Amino acid sequence: MGSIGGARAMTVQELAGAIGKPDVPIQYVVREHNDQQLEAAVTAPVPVIDLSRLFEQEGDEAAKLRSALDSWGLILVSNHGVDAAVMDGMRTASREFFRRPLEEKQRYTNLIDGEQFQFEGYGNDRVRSPDQILDWTDRIYLKVEPEDERSIALWPAHPETFRDALHEFTKKCGGVKDSLLRAMAKLLELQDDDYFIDQLGDRASTHARCSYYPECPRPDLVFGLKPHCDGTVVTVLMVDDTVGGLQVLRDGVWWDVPVVPHTLLVIIGDQTQIMSNGIFRSPVHRVLTNAKKERISVALDYSVDPEREIEPSAQLVNEERPALYRKLKVKDYTTTLYDHFSKGEMVINKMRT
Repeated sequence: MGSIGGARAMTVQELAGAIGKPDVPIQYVVREHNDQQLEAAVTAPVPVIDLSRLFEQEGDEAAKLRSALDSWGLILVSNHGVDAAVMDGMRTASREFFRRPLEEKQRYTNLIDGEQFQFEGYGNDRVRSPDQILDWTDRIYLKVEPEDERSIALWPAHPETFRDALHEFTKKCGGVKDSLLRAMAKLLELQDDDYFIDQLGDRASTHARCSYYPECPRPDLVFGLKPHCDGTVVTVLMVDDTVGGLQVLRDGVWWDVPVVPHTLLVIIGDQTQIMSNGIFRSPVHRVLTNAKKERISVALDYSVDPEREIEPSAQLVNEERPALYRKLKVKDYTTTLYDHFSKGEMVINKMRT
């Protein structure tokens, strides 16, 4: 919905209802898609980690977690403590928001005065150049933590359940994030299991991203979300419980990420890759479009306090494995990340020492 100037561009939801098959606007067409876009992908054997058993001495959940992180950079989590009612309520509230009239959704726009882009609000990515390839998605993006930095005016008042649903979903998922970060520190044999949690800082930022992917007449030409790595510590994602589309890249091959109802998908982000000195890696992933079905997802992006600096843990740096990444301020990294994302570029490799 962003624009470089002039009149507001149409949302993807508007486009999906207005265009005739098989046409899509040229700015959504991927210029180079000779990478399995037309081929059927195989479902990735991503293990499901039972969070309730992760810290048992005799169980094998920790070994499964390490294998999944080494192989895929993402995991599915069951028995995570987020009630099915909380998940269903958040998903339903998101779906109902996107079904509201456009005029109502526009009250929460991410364009100030119709032109100046802000990250929070309803819309889609900032358009930085006329030749930028756009994603076939609309979203509402909201800061949820720290709570005293919430812009409540941008939180939808309708459906009436939305604000409470998002607050409860955020609160419950925070425990999932903390448990996994402790388990990851333990796997790396760091001296303090709270190492990653402590690195987040007292003013760590969490953003909620509710994404809507309308039906697309040309799924062979258009991405729902272009290939990218997350710039987070971790992303906790509730995918659509019936419609797939998320894919992960491994060894040059795109794999479908399985849909397992009422699990949460956790994706390692660039910040963890830096702090773990490249041991845990942020996977390249993308979202495909669907000609017959719409898709909804809700993600929580967890990031270190933007005013803090991150670098590889000193405990993971030695003569055999020197520091792979330089120290950097999170706020500066995030700015660089968005600049590169709009161009379809990965920024993590530019942070090497």
